[in-house]
Amino acid sequence: MGPCAGGDVYSPAITDFIFMVKDTSYMYVTGPDVVKTVTNEVVSHEDLGGARVHAGKSGVADGAFENDLEALSEVRRLIGFLPLSNREKPPVRDSYDEPERDEASLDTLVPANPNQPYDMKELILKVVDEADFFEIGADFAKNIVCGFGRLDGQTVGVVANQPQVLAGVLDIDSSRKAARFVRFCDAFDIPLVTFVDVPGFMPGTKQEYGALIKHGAKLLFAYAEATVPKLTVITRKAYGGAYDVMSSKHLRGDVNYAWPTAEIAVMGAKGAVEIIFRKEAGDPEALAAREAEYKERFANPFVAAGLGYIDDVIMPHGTRRRLVKALRTLKNKVQENPWKKHDNIPL
Repeated sequence: MGPCAGGDVYSPAITDFIFMVKDTSYMYVTGPDVVKTVTNEVVSHEDLGGARVHAGKSGVADGAFENDLEALSEVRRLIGFLPLSNREKPPVRDSYDEPERDEASLDTLVPANPNQPYDMKELILKVVDEADFFEIGADFAKNIVCGFGRLDGQTVGVVANQPQVLAGVLDIDSSRKAARFVRFCDAFDIPLVTFVDVPGFMPGTKQEYGALIKHGAKLLFAYAEATVPKLTVITRKAYGGAYDVMSSKHLRGDVNYAWPTAEIAVMGAKGAVEIIFRKEAGDPEALAAREAEYKERFANPFVAAGLGYIDDVIMPHGTRRRLVKALRTLKNKVQENPWKKHDNIPL
């Protein structure tokens, strides 16, 4: 809620969550005076390490609140989702939301145009109990949504691609944010629910030079390592390596559902056809026919389901009911990783 500078910043840095208060709290290793002396940069306390900087740019903070009162009340709300220690089960609350509830509006959530965005948070709020969702890192890496909700009174961790921001693509920041969240849930025995609509990893020199390979591997590692119940729903696009990374069957996903609108493939039809049938590039009509053929073959979830990578193709309105049922089935799941002193996650 106030200043934190120098070596002291590493005390909050190793905690599970960091929250800050706008305009009154700041964190930095070296202050504005030292920065000016060493680098000749003139910067204020707020611009160097304020709540907006760490909640939106660096990702150091998991949230920024308007004042102390909001900070305390929201942290109390967060604690309500969590177990008291890693040796206890997450709390189960009485829910006044019908577990078998259907949500008809979800049938029209995904637009007919595959390039048109929609708000993934709408899906989350309509699926979890009483639309109660506590988002973690809401202002950082907005192309992925992480947070806590409840299903049938049971706390779950939700990870979801956000098509409204960068088409829901995975990049360095979103991979780091989600990997950290997945590992927290696994450490405290909180089941994971993943909603997938991802066109791939972000291309470009900035991402590759920034070690996207290593950072993307963090998310893959986190999901593969997690032994808690893992439920996945593919709503639309699930392409290439990004499909693998988002809690797929290949990473020991327990129950993997897909909506009828799901497309599970190496890449989109246009890009795939231009590579596979490069020799026909001079003939637009032939390429268009190939693209239509590819779409008919792969722009649906049934090929993946036939291979066993999808457990069932479900109607969107029944998503909550199916997730609750799957969570009950996995209530006593026991899975152990091979013994080791500790794992060596790519950092």
